[in-house]
Amino acid sequence: MKAEYDFSRSRKNPYVKQLKRQVTIRLDVSSVDYFKQVAADLGMPYQNLINLYLRDCASNNRRPGIHWGEDKGRPVKAAPKAQA
Repeated sequence: MKAEYDFSRSRKNPYVKQLKRQVTIRLDVSSVDYFKQVAADLGMPYQNLINLYLRDCASNNRRPGIHWGEDKGRPVKAAPKAQA
C-alpha cells in the first residue's frame, strides 16, 4: 500500500446517480419488523433485503394478488380508470 495516492486526475463516477435512488415510502410496522428479522438472520441491512425482494418481483413481472373485497366468493372488480 502506498503512503500517498494522487487523486488529482480522478473524476466522479458518471453512473452513480443511476445506481440507486433514495425514496420515502410508508410501510406498516409488521412488514418492516419482518424484513428486519429476516435481514438480521441473513446478516445484511434490511433496506438491501427489501431492495433485493422488489428487484426480484420487478424482474419476474410479479404482481400482487390484491382483493379489496369479496362478493359471494368472487373478487370485487376494480373501478374503471378515469379518462383524461
